[in-house]
Amino acid sequence: MSKLTGSGTCSDAIPRHIAIIMDGNNRWAKKRFLPSIAGHTAGASAVRRAVEMAAKAGIQVLTLFAFSSENWKRPQAEVDALMGLFMRSLKKEVKRLNEHQICLRIVGDLSAFSDKLQRQIKETEALTSKNTGMVLVVAANYGGRWDIAQAAKKVACQVAEGKISADDVDEEMLAKHMQLADLPPPDLLIRTSGEERISNFLLWQTAYSEFVFLSVLWPDFDQLHFDEAIQLYQKRQRRYGGR
Repeated sequence: MSKLTGSGTCSDAIPRHIAIIMDGNNRWAKKRFLPSIAGHTAGASAVRRAVEMAAKAGIQVLTLFAFSSENWKRPQAEVDALMGLFMRSLKKEVKRLNEHQICLRIVGDLSAFSDKLQRQIKETEALTSKNTGMVLVVAANYGGRWDIAQAAKKVACQVAEGKISADDVDEEMLAKHMQLADLPPPDLLIRTSGEERISNFLLWQTAYSEFVFLSVLWPDFDQLHFDEAIQLYQKRQRRYGGR
């Protein structure tokens, strides 16, 4: 497959940026009469596969929805297990990321995490910051509405301080304060598990993304599903609001 040319048609092009809503870990575990953490652990293995597949395919940016701002409502034991898994994964995957020149970035309201986890996030980001390959973005305690609100707050502060006027505020200015502002917007958003909604994920950034919904549960996501999503994307005609 050739790299994205920037034309309106996808043809044989590879998306520059793929975003994935990794859904179905709990259902995967329930089908096997296993605790929820077993599903999340299996999901972590699927993350590793997805990162490797995306890097090999020449994807420039891969963004994964790991933990939404709504996930705090889950049972405390599950949340605690997820935080522990997140910590272990950050420590364990640094070497692999560096070997493949992958730069890791964590986005979201990280202030809600423990001090220990925040330190680990900063350390892992720093250790991979000079890598020149694919950018791997992990959205943690992230919500699309929060993203828009925090950008609006920053712009409002500039207006209040007299640095800009209200008339200066437009889409371009707001976009500069959004998460992922320095990266191309997602060309393709994939959601697994058969659900067909984006669940408050990258609301601003996916305005013109192509959506692909797959029935596979996230822990079972593999090369066949990845290729299927790419092929579906390549059949789309991207018009960006035009004819």
